[in-house]
Amino acid sequence: MPWLNDCAWLFDHVEWQGFSPWDIIMPLFVFMTGITIPFALGRMREERNYSAAAWRILRRVVVLWIFGMICQGRLLSLDFDRMYLYSNTLQAIAVAYAVSAVMFLFTKLRTQIITAAVLLLGYWAAMELISVDGFGGGDYTPEKNLAEWIDRAVLGRFRDGAKVVDGVVVFKEGYHYTWILSSLTFAVTGMLGMFAGVIAKSQMAEKCKLWWFAGLGVAMIVAGQVWGIWHPIIKMIWTSSMTLFSGGICFLLLWLCYYLIDYKGYRRGLTLFKVYGMNSIAAYMMPKFIKMRAISTALLYGTAQYLGDDWYAMLIAVANVVLSYLLLYYMYKRQLFLKV
Repeated sequence: MPWLNDCAWLFDHVEWQGFSPWDIIMPLFVFMTGITIPFALGRMREERNYSAAAWRILRRVVVLWIFGMICQGRLLSLDFDRMYLYSNTLQAIAVAYAVSAVMFLFTKLRTQIITAAVLLLGYWAAMELISVDGFGGGDYTPEKNLAEWIDRAVLGRFRDGAKVVDGVVVFKEGYHYTWILSSLTFAVTGMLGMFAGVIAKSQMAEKCKLWWFAGLGVAMIVAGQVWGIWHPIIKMIWTSSMTLFSGGICFLLLWLCYYLIDYKGYRRGLTLFKVYGMNSIAAYMMPKFIKMRAISTALLYGTAQYLGDDWYAMLIAVANVVLSYLLLYYMYKRQLFLKV
């Protein structure tokens, strides 16, 4: 089916530079985590109950980190040689949440905005100005950017896919996601969500909130695109331009939801979103534990002879989604939520 091939890019990450609709998933996860902070920690900040807040932050960071290691399939293998420390979306969320939550508790809005700007500029300056062992110095190629060198130097054999051969660390070919330097911009994405949460929780008029969401969204998309001329939009290393660009998209998606649900009051037909949204961690982790494709194939393999390869592959893909939803819906109806 040629038309499916033409649409395939919508459901895959770009190889390196650029941005596809599929690339917004991880930034949106981080952004939404930031939104919850003013609601979850607001009273603790007002009451200066810092010990309870610190315990909540620490617990969530540790649980997210462990879940991240489980999702990568390393922790439960009980094989030390295959155990990698920092290599998963949930761990990026943990870092973003920790920084954003601490900033929310102990600093004022002006300081938070300045800190976010400093982190963005600091990441950009490091990528542009620091050169070591042939890496960096404005090089944004997958093999020679500074973030790549830092991950290799800091994580070493604990980097995802790395292994030791004859006493030498060999890095996985084609793996170019970075985590250490990118933590600066993970934190900014979380803080952007936190700013959105502050606006949503504020007492300002609903129309004013909508203007803020839309204005910030458009401004950040434009800023990210302009900055991307010199500092490319690359999700794998979470560049500052990508942070602004994806943050802008997140703000516009928030504007759309806030307009339809909170402002216009359209609340019918939202069960699908509640099922996934209220159990997002479970939805993310479920494919790591339950092989939906094996179940779908066992149930539907007899249809292959009638559908042909292309339509059968589509049927299996749709069945995987349906099975996942049914399990999440069961959990939703039973009020079973995986929380951290």
